[in-house]
Amino acid sequence: MWTAALLAVLLSAPALPHAPDTGTGESIYRSGIGSSGVAITGSRDSSAAVAGADAACANCHRRSGLGQLEGRISIPPISGPYLFHPRAKEGDDLDLPFVESMRPDREPYTEASLAQTIRSGVGPDGRVLSYLMPRYAIGDEDMASLIEYLKGMTPSSVPGVTASVLHFATIITPDADPVRRRATLSVLEQYFTDKNAFARAASERLRSSHRMMFKANRHWMLHVWELSGAPDTWEQQLQLDLRREPVLAVISGAGGSNWSPVHRFCEHASLPCLFPNVELPVVDDRDFYSMYFSRGVLLEADLIAHQLSADREGRSAAQRVVELYRHGDVGAAAAAQLAAAFPDDAYTVLRRPVDGNPGRAGVAAALRDVRPQDIVVLWLRPSDLTELARVPVRARTVYMSALMGGLERTTLPQAWRPVTRMAYPFDLPAGRRIRMDYPLGWFSMRGIAVVDEQVQADTYLACGLLAETLSHMSDSFIRDYLLERLEGMLEHRVITGYYPHLSLAPGQRFASKGGYLVSFDGGQGPGIRAASEWITP
Repeated sequence: MWTAALLAVLLSAPALPHAPDTGTGESIYRSGIGSSGVAITGSRDSSAAVAGADAACANCHRRSGLGQLEGRISIPPISGPYLFHPRAKEGDDLDLPFVESMRPDREPYTEASLAQTIRSGVGPDGRVLSYLMPRYAIGDEDMASLIEYLKGMTPSSVPGVTASVLHFATIITPDADPVRRRATLSVLEQYFTDKNAFARAASERLRSSHRMMFKANRHWMLHVWELSGAPDTWEQQLQLDLRREPVLAVISGAGGSNWSPVHRFCEHASLPCLFPNVELPVVDDRDFYSMYFSRGVLLEADLIAHQLSADREGRSAAQRVVELYRHGDVGAAAAAQLAAAFPDDAYTVLRRPVDGNPGRAGVAAALRDVRPQDIVVLWLRPSDLTELARVPVRARTVYMSALMGGLERTTLPQAWRPVTRMAYPFDLPAGRRIRMDYPLGWFSMRGIAVVDEQVQADTYLACGLLAETLSHMSDSFIRDYLLERLEGMLEHRVITGYYPHLSLAPGQRFASKGGYLVSFDGGQGPGIRAASEWITP
């Protein structure tokens, strides 16, 4: 029941402007910036005011507008269908997708009462909202834009979602290693086959009851988008693929030295891209739609930089770091990342490309003047590492990339191993053994040849995360919400394959944050041991 004072305020409120600018509404909602380019402000009781990005609605209600449930704190959905729906006794009475924090038993908003609530923190039933909800100082035009944006947030239909099928794509770039391509597709195709084998016959659309969770009943359809030609044509190819085959999300995939065009396409298309198998992901804090298991070789560079920074403590003389890499491969970006970590004169970083075809001449030439006190960093593939058997070991310390060099099964010659530390962005083999029992058993029972265990484990993990997340979404198949639910569920995942722990806070897009430096056991086999604690650079 509204109070007389609140009712008087609402009746006297000025009419909202016509034709609001939804671009301004999006800016307010996501960034806390109004039409004039000035940060909006809000206050919570006696606490300090929030402004700009700290005041953005998306911080709590999330980018999707569907809210969140965090412990005992419930942040309700504020997209239009949930704000303006008629009052109901329970979720079953609503023809809306189920969202955990929805509140069916409340008065529906009008545009005027919603504006008043945003400004005063008092709901349409006269109840004061939680102290977590700021009271915003927003002018009439900006308010109209924000409300119009909220009204259009939940789409009536989502690309790639039909009454009976969920469509997904996986993307293979032409420079992807053929073995990694085979590893990825073997797991994806079998996982989709298994998933559909247990799907029931078509059922009616789910309603908004928590009792209907885990019952979304749709087949999964996998579309393989194989790219060709130069990277500057990939985005156009993907645009055509998406128009021809609309999908809900991209799952896994295989890339080579350049994933950037694919990443940009997914961001521009607002298309979730979940955990592609790439060694050089794109790092941009402004992006939302691409999730990766780790930063790949860039994380390896930071692991090495962390150790070099620790080693230089108490040392006054500068020391040379000689990095070897090949132009056009991911090691070039990793070498640049490592060099950028030392802008001062603590280390003199020399980046040296290995020229020509893989072989002794290029590697030997790049190492021609290495001195005993130098540090060498190898951003090289197995074919180049093998040739080191013919090159004398002159450096005091050597670091190498595990991802590029073949992990513990690297071809690094025996003579180089005693002085070499490998940047290793995974759990150690002994530590992950139990977590790998399930996927390895799954591969075995389905006759999947293990051609690249790490890639196949990551692909299986990506599929499992997608399935688990979708099962908690009922029929709320909205792209942004898919990513938000995945963020919240990831850290509770027990079977994490090669990774000791995975987590994604809002705004984070790399689920595994650290790694080890490892040394070799000294035998002829693939034995490695930790040469550091788990490092989170």
